[in-house]
Amino acid sequence: MKTLTIQLPDSVNEHDLLMQVAGLLFEKGILSSGQAAEMAGISKVEFLESIGHYGISIFGETPEDIENL
Repeated sequence: MKTLTIQLPDSVNEHDLLMQVAGLLFEKGILSSGQAAEMAGISKVEFLESIGHYGISIFGETPEDIENL
């Protein structure tokens, strides 16, 4: 595992940033849900339950895809 260190302004919520980055990598198929959860520092179940709040579907469909069904 690699470590990346970045400096963030105090106004940036670290958890939200980690969720968004992990979610993006999960959505693109680069990380599994377990790997993304580990990156975000939470359990796999918690990741899967909360990633939708960041606009990412655990099923691979976008909200637009679902609306067009």
